[in-house]
Amino acid sequence: MFDFRLQVFFTVAKRLNFTKAAEELFITQPAVTKHIHELESHFRIKLFDRNGTKIKLTVAGETLFQYAEELSTIYRNLEFEMNSLTQTHSGNLKIGASTTVAQYVLPPVLAAFHKKSRDIKVTLTINNTEQIEQALENKEIELGFIEGKSKKSIIKYTEFVKDEIVLVSHVNNPLARKQSISPEELKKIPLLLREPGSGTLEVIAHALKPLGIKISQLQNEMQLGSTESMKMYLPYSHCMAFMSVHSVLKELKSKDFCIIDVKGLSIERWFYFIQLQGQLAALPELFMKFARHYNLR
Repeated sequence: MFDFRLQVFFTVAKRLNFTKAAEELFITQPAVTKHIHELESHFRIKLFDRNGTKIKLTVAGETLFQYAEELSTIYRNLEFEMNSLTQTHSGNLKIGASTTVAQYVLPPVLAAFHKKSRDIKVTLTINNTEQIEQALENKEIELGFIEGKSKKSIIKYTEFVKDEIVLVSHVNNPLARKQSISPEELKKIPLLLREPGSGTLEVIAHALKPLGIKISQLQNEMQLGSTESMKMYLPYSHCMAFMSVHSVLKELKSKDFCIIDVKGLSIERWFYFIQLQGQLAALPELFMKFARHYNLR
């Protein structure tokens, strides 16, 4: 129902790549170009600046992207609400989530889903990314939510919610006054790190590679198995920790924690749905659609 030209533009704007957009939409690259040109002709303004193979949104493109994003959400919600009026669902649904997603992203989604689908009993298993993937392979759960993205061919990975991992300090830490540090300084700061198998640790290790830093070069004060334990530890130490920004919103708002920028380091990632390759059963598909429509931004 979402105007296809806008959908093409929205996909290109998200990917900033015509080829990837064409693959995602199952159309040819010339068709993508044609739809973009039609929109630019309609609005009489350029939507993308092109520099060789790279593209970026113009000011007009940024404006259109914001509206297209809102319209996409409205149409998805409309489709979901209309479909839910003609269908009734009941039964048990087993889902699994890595700790950050389970603690800081899913609770409001689960509560809203329960209000709309009271006849569906949801059971949530919480563990690290590696173990959630294993639970899915063992068919102990029907749908998973993870941080970090592996490359198992048996599993399909679908983007859920965007996240950013930030370096966090308690405000009483003397180093917190610096607000910004160099990569070399990072190697000298005592850090709390997550356990092996953690999706967060995997993403951090990948992001540090371009800076020439290995996880083994960091000053590991302690490895803790959950974000909550790290948050409780920070006020009693002068160490820092890399954590999902979703997990520390409350502490940042209350000004108990602060973010320390590391020059040249930006760690953005997606939380993913994971499912076994093939057709998804009715209840997992219903919950997946609901979660995608829920406004987490």
